[in-house]
Amino acid sequence: MHSKLPKPTLYSLSEFHPWSVKYAQSLFDCILHTDPAAKDWRSKANTILVKDYPITGEDLLAPPLLRAISKQAVGTENIDTESCAELGVKVFNTLGVNASAVAEMALARTLSSARDIPGLRYRQHALRQSIRNETCNGILLTGSTVGIIGLGNIGEAVANMSIRAFASNTVAYDPFMPDDVWADILHHRVTTLDEVLTGADVVTLHVYLTKQTAGLISYPKLQRMKRTAILINAARGGIVDEDDLHGALDENLIRRCGLDCHVQEPPTFDKYQTLWAHDHYVDTPPRACCDGCNPDGYSQCRD
Repeated sequence: MHSKLPKPTLYSLSEFHPWSVKYAQSLFDCILHTDPAAKDWRSKANTILVKDYPITGEDLLAPPLLRAISKQAVGTENIDTESCAELGVKVFNTLGVNASAVAEMALARTLSSARDIPGLRYRQHALRQSIRNETCNGILLTGSTVGIIGLGNIGEAVANMSIRAFASNTVAYDPFMPDDVWADILHHRVTTLDEVLTGADVVTLHVYLTKQTAGLISYPKLQRMKRTAILINAARGGIVDEDDLHGALDENLIRRCGLDCHVQEPPTFDKYQTLWAHDHYVDTPPRACCDGCNPDGYSQCRD
């Protein structure tokens, strides 16, 4: 009679959705981030699972057994991937599994911004009476131009959803993707960022955070946008310069902005209270699309 083989050990260094934890525990002997033993991962782990937990080159020098890092997200900017390559540590991410969830939240912020749903709710609650139609200033998205920066899985999902929902005109920019990447999507591919910013009614960002994309949307770029435009960032904090964004909102350079990510993660009230309270800012809890994940698909949870 064969004895049952022990499960491999996995150190889970971030907080994950309970469904994901349960699934991981069915495959591994999981040491969760709440377990005091988790602090010993540098000297004992050969496999770790992270989300927003930073992995530095110094961390990688400590564990003699570390072989693999799994990151629940597309971007790996919090992992020293160069050191990983030098030391032979494999890095895995979850390309495409959260595309629909993120795309839906990007469109939810777009709709909320266009119709000023948060503002109307606040006014109705504060005044304790119904809001008259003539005091509302929402705009139509039907037939609008949606500018998508980043032609990956999430950008593709946003394009398909906005075309089907709003019959939108799609303008797309990505200098790194091949020309035929969206061959089956009706869109206009442009070669410069400014072509998106000057022509789009909605600009939505779906790129990695890299040295090239950090501060990609700065004050001069915000000046290029339509005064009625909506800016959505459901990618990574830092792609939009937060100080420049606040100044642009104060000056009414754009209509509204909706963020799902910040430079400081998790964001704190002390740092972001002024931005969150801005009339032209649409706020939702960070990574809010986790609430809509498929309970039958553990990997669908957003990072």
